[in-house]
Amino acid sequence: MAQEEGDLTMLLQSLLNNSQSNKQMQYAQMLNGFAPVFSQFGQNIYVSDVVQMCIDCIASECSKLMPKHILTDSENMQKIPKSSINRLLKFAPNELMTTSEFLEKVIWLLMMNYNCFIYPTYEISYDARNNPQKYYTGFYPLNPTTAEFLEDETGKIFVKLYFANGKNFTIAYSEIIHLRKKFSINDIMGGGLNGQPDNAALIKVLEINDTALQGIGKAIKTTLSIRGVMKVATMLDDEKQQAERKRLENSLNNGESAILPLDLRGEYIPISVDPKIIDKDTMQFLQDKVLNWYGVSMPILSGTYTDDEYQAFYEKTLEPILIRLAQAFSKTLFTQRELDVGNEVVFYQKLMMYLSTKSKLDLLKTVGEQGLLSDDEKLAILGYPPLLDGSGKRRTMSLNYIDVLLANEYQLQRAKSPQINAQGGNGNV
Repeated sequence: MAQEEGDLTMLLQSLLNNSQSNKQMQYAQMLNGFAPVFSQFGQNIYVSDVVQMCIDCIASECSKLMPKHILTDSENMQKIPKSSINRLLKFAPNELMTTSEFLEKVIWLLMMNYNCFIYPTYEISYDARNNPQKYYTGFYPLNPTTAEFLEDETGKIFVKLYFANGKNFTIAYSEIIHLRKKFSINDIMGGGLNGQPDNAALIKVLEINDTALQGIGKAIKTTLSIRGVMKVATMLDDEKQQAERKRLENSLNNGESAILPLDLRGEYIPISVDPKIIDKDTMQFLQDKVLNWYGVSMPILSGTYTDDEYQAFYEKTLEPILIRLAQAFSKTLFTQRELDVGNEVVFYQKLMMYLSTKSKLDLLKTVGEQGLLSDDEKLAILGYPPLLDGSGKRRTMSLNYIDVLLANEYQLQRAKSPQINAQGGNGNV
């Protein structure tokens, strides 16, 4: 992780033109009156295995997303343009990551810091009318230690990012993709009032859970340690007491018949150790508190979920992230004019195949009869590759359906036709 962060910072240093450093800038004015300087939160809660499993579960699911730049025309027809954004998001947004790894890292940063900064690098080109166009060359998720929000004389907002190696970069805020989680009290950052994750309630649960786990460990050690007291009937000095204790230990270790031989000098008094272990319901309650915090149920965590359980997980936890990703990318990557004519970035969840085999077959029957899927798309739902002969683009549909605009005409024709009525037609479609 440290090596990767260093590589990213070096890339930024070579890619960024830090021309804003000579400008006269001041702290941006916040409505709450606080200085807009935010440091990243420490990672103490991520020592918990349950917390790590929850975040990893969410990040792993989001890594299956398929981001696409799409263009919706005036007739509401969508197409995927051949753009630099699609080229990057298809396989590798930057030199260090595949698309899946990029998405996983973005979600980890968002869940850990409640903020994630992504810097898109680009080159400017000009079209036939000499209009400037951005050709994107990479997307880089950043993990700064501190972020300062500044403004210049014209009121334009900049963000100054400080990194662990001492480097810092000042970037126009409009040119950076900023994802926020629990965007509430703070004017700019996600999390609590100070722009950091407000994990106070979660930390209390984790502290209780840690105390419980430590208590179980100590109880086990206690059970396996002192078994009894040996009472010696005579006065012995320290050396002889040690020798007598050693003789008893040897008897305990060598005894195979569960009968312990002792002479008249010694008496062995067993100690009944009954450590109190926290009951299962209490431990489950503490674990569920953490799971509920992240919106991950136990079936999702263990992979034993049903279709309905995954649907609930998707709608509660994953879908808000998908919407924020799409809106944050679109807002930053496109001008207002480009947005107005239908450009946007959408994060499709096609590969989140949570449906059971029965549900997939039911889906194919329903949408297949409507002619909404090609043969290759039907095969993809079942996990099969497309047809090799290229015929998979064919779409078939059932003849049991009729266009709603033709239904009334069809029924009127049947009602007026004596021949159809004589054959027992009832006018129903």
